[in-house]
Amino acid sequence: MRDYLRATDFDSKTTVELFKLAAAIKARAKNREYLDVLKGMSGVLLFQKPSLRTRVTFELAIHQLGGYAMYLSPAEVGMGKRESVYDVGKNLERWVDLVIARVFAQKDVEDLAAATRPPVINALSDDEHPCQAMADFFTLYEKGVDWSNFKFAYIGDGNNVCHSLIITAANLGVEMRVASPKGYEPLAEVVAEAQRRNAVSGGKLFVTNDPREAVRGVQAVYTDVWASMGEEHEAEQRKVVFQPYQVNAELMALAAPGAFVMHDLPAHRGEEITDEVMDGPNSIIFDQAENRLHIQKAIILECMGQTKRVAELLL
Repeated sequence: MRDYLRATDFDSKTTVELFKLAAAIKARAKNREYLDVLKGMSGVLLFQKPSLRTRVTFELAIHQLGGYAMYLSPAEVGMGKRESVYDVGKNLERWVDLVIARVFAQKDVEDLAAATRPPVINALSDDEHPCQAMADFFTLYEKGVDWSNFKFAYIGDGNNVCHSLIITAANLGVEMRVASPKGYEPLAEVVAEAQRRNAVSGGKLFVTNDPREAVRGVQAVYTDVWASMGEEHEAEQRKVVFQPYQVNAELMALAAPGAFVMHDLPAHRGEEITDEVMDGPNSIIFDQAENRLHIQKAIILECMGQTKRVAELLL
């Protein structure tokens, strides 16, 4: 069994294998055919942040794999305040087989993994959102893209989602371009790790402050909210700084014809993205949301050491 705490925890081979497995799982789910591989097992969703997609898709994923899921809110646990991260982990390992953690500090999810024997999956932290990035690239995998000839632009804050996208893109050998305002670029250490992986995969990473330069000729354009959870106090300031980075029809006109529009949600319509683009024919935003369910099943199976068994059944 293994933890999944950062996008770097999966290499290129594992990433592609999980896409194949998720596709097979999704095909069966469309016919209401589910697996009971987690029968008798339980997973806990330990959340410090509010959620729609992450909570619903992880709960359903565990249920549809035959297990039992329970949700613990910050008011109930108070991890790090009412009780130490270590003590929370040592308690949970006596009861459950899997921990899904949605936290503020990356250190909390890493300390939790160090304290408990069951696998821990990072369902979002301030540093990373690895399950989201897997869902995003799985969605592109479904569309049949050729990674070696695929150009992908991320426009906006160099945040947790951006970090996980950068690493996953590097694993797949994708050319990724990131456009952020000065002072809001992705972390230098994430960029450096991606470049190391690109040297192996053949991918490319280009970071700029010019959104037009980043979008020109790409096959997909991705954006995210300008102020993430915990940054709400900066929202008004960020609206001014990020306004030139809005994904709208004018910016999309610079991308390749038919370029996909992507967003991890929730979206602040009229800020980082316009309704015209979000609801347009090239938007695959709600496909990304749907695919959280299916790729997270594959991730759970990988972390619980069940991937080979299920692949033998489905592939």
